[in-house]
Amino acid sequence: QVQLVESGGGLVQPGGSLRLSCVVSGSIFSIAGLAWYRQAPGKQRELVAAITSGGFTTYTDPVKGRFTISRDNAKNTGYLQMNSLKPEDTGVYYCKHLSSWGQGTQVTVSS
Repeated sequence: QVQLVESGGGLVQPGGSLRLSCVVSGSIFSIAGLAWYRQAPGKQRELVAAITSGGFTTYTDPVKGRFTISRDNAKNTGYLQMNSLKPEDTGVYYCKHLSSWGQGTQVTVSS
């Protein structure tokens, strides 16, 4: 059974940074991609960034140049480095690997 555990969320002021982590177990992590999604209050869950098994990355336009997705296959962990955070980045962030989701971590950007 594949399990994902996110961490690293919190409250940060506009312009600040956070690094989210997603630890994956029960899977050969290196052979599949990983994605980060977010869900703002009252909105649908949306794809933020994704990375393939080979390291190819894609980003939704609003986060390009500010967020960086990465992975460490030796640690079965994916990361989302978020810089220059804006209030509109607020939401619950989820990681996804294969068809499994983590429980989510709250990110709040507010002064």
